[in-house]
Amino acid sequence: MAPAVDRKGYWGPTTSTLDWCEENYVVTLFVAEFWNTVSNLIMIIPPIFGAIQGFRDRLEKRYIAAYVALTVVGMGSWCFHMTLKYEMQLLDELPMIYSCCIFVYCMFECFKTKSSINYHLLFTLVLFSLIVTTVMYGMLVFALVLRSIYIVTWVYPWLRGLGYTSLTVFLLGFLLWNVDNIFCDSLRNFRKTVPPVLGVATQFHAWWHILTGLGSYLHILFSLYTRTLYLRYRPKVKFLFGIWPMVMFEPQRKH
Repeated sequence: MAPAVDRKGYWGPTTSTLDWCEENYVVTLFVAEFWNTVSNLIMIIPPIFGAIQGFRDRLEKRYIAAYVALTVVGMGSWCFHMTLKYEMQLLDELPMIYSCCIFVYCMFECFKTKSSINYHLLFTLVLFSLIVTTVMYGMLVFALVLRSIYIVTWVYPWLRGLGYTSLTVFLLGFLLWNVDNIFCDSLRNFRKTVPPVLGVATQFHAWWHILTGLGSYLHILFSLYTRTLYLRYRPKVKFLFGIWPMVMFEPQRKH
C-alpha cells in the first residue's frame, strides 16, 4: 500500500501553495484533509444561528455581517482543505482579512450613537482589504483586534472575562498551529505508532480551526455585549443546551 501522503483522491494533484501536516485522502477519497475540513463546522453552523438570531433581534447590520463573515471564512477553509486547490486557498485566506476588518469596525464603533456610520474608518478598512488582497497578507488586522480588546476592557473592566477568554482561546489555537507546522514530521511518525483516536487528537491544525473559530465567535459576542450595554440594553450571556454561549438582550424599559 502506498504511503498516506502519496494517496490520490477525487480532486487530483495539489495546486495550493500550502499542504498541511494532515495526511491526504486517508479517511475518504473525496476529502483531501478530512479533520482539517470538518473542524471548520464550528465556524459555519454557530455563526449562522447567530446571524438568524441577530436578524430577529434587529441588531445593527455590522453584527449580522460579522456572523456571516465568520461563516464565509469557515466555508472557504472547508473548500480549501477538502480540495487543496489554489483557487480554494484564496477562498480560504481572503475572507479572513475581510472578516477581521468587520470585527475591527464593530469594536471601534461600540461607543457611538445608534446606527451611526464611521465613513473614515470604513474607508480605511476597505482600502486595507484591497491592499492586502493585492499583496496578500499582513498582521495589522490582528494587532488592531488586540488593541481594540484592550481599549474596551480598560473602559469596562467587568468585560475582561469575555474579552480575555476570546483572546486566550485564539492564541492557544495559534500555538497549536505552530506546533503542527514545526513538528510535522514527528507528528506523522507518531500517528503511525498509536491508535487512530490518538492520531486524530494530534491533528493540531484542526484544533487551530476549532479554537480560533470559538475565539472569533466569542469576540463577536464580546463586541455585541459591549455595544448593547452601551446602548442601555440588558444583555445576558446564555448557554444553548447548557453548552454554547449566546448573547440575549432586551431593550431598556421605558419609564
